[in-house]
Amino acid sequence: MNKHILKLLRPHQWLKNGFVFTPLFFDRHATDWQFIWPSIVIFVAFCLAASGIYCFNDIHDAAADRQHPLKRMRPVASGAIGKGTAYTIMAVLWIAVFALLALCRFDHADTKLNLCLVLLFYVIMNIAYCVKLKEIAILDVIIIAIGFVLRIVAGGVATGIFLSHWIILTTFLLALFLALAKRRDDIVIYQQSEGEVKPRKNVDRYNLNFLDQAITIMGSVTIVCYILYTVSEEVVERIGSPYLYVTSLFVLTGILRYMQLTFVDKKSGSPTKVLIADHIIQACVVCWIAAFVIILYL
Repeated sequence: MNKHILKLLRPHQWLKNGFVFTPLFFDRHATDWQFIWPSIVIFVAFCLAASGIYCFNDIHDAAADRQHPLKRMRPVASGAIGKGTAYTIMAVLWIAVFALLALCRFDHADTKLNLCLVLLFYVIMNIAYCVKLKEIAILDVIIIAIGFVLRIVAGGVATGIFLSHWIILTTFLLALFLALAKRRDDIVIYQQSEGEVKPRKNVDRYNLNFLDQAITIMGSVTIVCYILYTVSEEVVERIGSPYLYVTSLFVLTGILRYMQLTFVDKKSGSPTKVLIADHIIQACVVCWIAAFVIILYL
């Protein structure tokens, strides 16, 4: 049972919640405990909230998941965990989210309320996504991208760090790029099964031609947006270094590599699993972080 509960919570997906640390990293507070502590709190809160959403999703999609070649092995779909147990785990997780925020102390009086509102909106948005909105093509990937923006916003609220429009735009565009790539994987599965396996109800509103063009456009726009960020006079002045553009090399390489995995190798499923498995993308991320550490901290 324990391994099935762990599988239900999908801890490998918690990696996404690392986006809450983005504000303190870019604001040169990555070594300041006063900023690290609230970031850890909101990271844990997002992990609990996200796992609760995965429970709700698996309960709601159990019947459809049984028709999917991979999702049929999920705990609720396979019968390893009953729906009643899954509902209980979901409720405990969501109660824990707001209990955690209520018990922790923050520097500003309104921080708790604002964080609760962000998390509440995140949960409600994802419930609506699981129930209906994921059936609406294009809107489904936009909601996924908004989820990543909410993580950064929460990180900024928790630490009191101002978020520039550049960080919000780049995060949204990158998340949208990855979400479209994941939809492409659904289309590939649908076509390989000759229409017998329908990973999503809105699969008829996508096709490979549209997604290939959309992924290419979003990859290009993301790269351009990031390069504009690195050469922005405002950013260069705030960071105090004209060499930020060097990091564009790793972003460009990482996106091209992901597109190679998507179009050539047809491995565009979960972005988290791709990141965990692909050493080239891992190297790009490590080099990108190292470059920023040198520029911002050394």
